[in-house]
Amino acid sequence: MDQNSPKKTKKIVIFASGNGTNAVNIFNYFKSYEDIEVTHIFSNKRDAKVLERANRLGITPVCFTKSAFSKTDEVLILLKEIKPDLIVLAGFLLKIPQSIIDAFPDRIINIHPSLLPKYGGKGMYGSKVHETVIANKEVKSGISIHYVNPIYDDGKIISQHEISVSESDTPESLAEKIHELEYKYFPQVIHQILSS
Repeated sequence: MDQNSPKKTKKIVIFASGNGTNAVNIFNYFKSYEDIEVTHIFSNKRDAKVLERANRLGITPVCFTKSAFSKTDEVLILLKEIKPDLIVLAGFLLKIPQSIIDAFPDRIINIHPSLLPKYGGKGMYGSKVHETVIANKEVKSGISIHYVNPIYDDGKIISQHEISVSESDTPESLAEKIHELEYKYFPQVIHQILSS
């Protein structure tokens, strides 16, 4: 290989269902890197704010229906055309089909707002997690970044970071603490994976 040939730019595809604050944070982290780029944001919700943010940032937005995702190969075919180096779930609520997991082994990661295996699984996301953590009088919570397998929140853990939960915390104040961890560590872990 020619020593002077440019390095291949590594592509990140983000899947998100909501506001997309993590997606924007990841984009901003990598925008000064020449060899890593967020190229597409996929969402299963046509009115998700993340698609509006993608447009504003110049990232290609892709919207699909739940049935197209889980019952057809429409999304898989598109992903194979894009050839992402990493698929990042950032607040994406649908289960990833086995066909996509098989096509991208160890190249799909998720972030979860608790210290797995606690407070994971179907239906445990966002404020539901924080409400349960507080109801159970936990003294710590945090984030788990993990590979995706066919079971919700069950894949091999890559990285965990924790914060203290105080008696005065509410689900809203705990969410803020968790967001700070997400914004700090999620891009760093993505960077480490893509650099290894």
